[in-house]
Amino acid sequence: MEILRYDFMRRAFIVGIMLAVVIPCIGLVMVLRRLSMIGDALSHSSLAGVAAGLIAGINPVVGAGALCIAAALGIEAIRKRITKFAEMSIAIIMSAGVGLAGVLSGFVKNAANFNSFLFGSIVSISSFEMKLVTGVCCAVLLAFALMYKELFYIALDERGARLAGVPVRAVSFIFTILTAATVSVAARTVGALIVSSMMVVPVACALQVGSSYRRTVAAAVCFASAFTVAGLFVAYYARLKPGGAIVLLGVACLAAILAAKRARALFRR
Repeated sequence: MEILRYDFMRRAFIVGIMLAVVIPCIGLVMVLRRLSMIGDALSHSSLAGVAAGLIAGINPVVGAGALCIAAALGIEAIRKRITKFAEMSIAIIMSAGVGLAGVLSGFVKNAANFNSFLFGSIVSISSFEMKLVTGVCCAVLLAFALMYKELFYIALDERGARLAGVPVRAVSFIFTILTAATVSVAARTVGALIVSSMMVVPVACALQVGSSYRRTVAAAVCFASAFTVAGLFVAYYARLKPGGAIVLLGVACLAAILAAKRARALFRR
């Protein structure tokens, strides 16, 4: 196959599929906890880390990871202090991240390098970044497997999980760190402005067909993997941005599923 002749495309497929397996696992928990917009807040905060990394002369992905972790912990801290309006924590951190990114971007000398993080550049990741993605993905999958039941309880009913003896604070802390790390590495590949869509769209598709939590997780991973592979093919042959192609295919699939369910309901009537 022509597309697989090139080393950068093989690397793109490997990284894309790894992220497609991990991102929906995090996305489903966030959606069930009514925190689907947290991906936007973290991805925008990652841009500030990218700018800080470029200014300091370190790898931008490392800078993005540090800022994402700080932003994620900030969201959790604000949620605990403003429990009645907990969703405001996302907007507050997003505003701070966008403002900081806007200020720091003015000091970046290589604007092209900074702009590549807006919509991603999965076909040009370095060996170090590929190792970083591999490490983060392995850590997320291991944690998700070990805390599967705890995350399930917290996602459905955080208060009930606490009463049942689940260490909600510890599990939430670990999950927050892993979410921030995933967003930071995904921002380099699919783009900071698109990574939140990757967390939500496959999950939205899976919720339409999954009949249980386990099946929904499996369906979300399958959808994300299919969108990623198809998006890379479309982007290669149509000369499009891979991140944008992946998300648009996902949105089109979701629209088709909803239309098919609507047509089926009308036909039954």
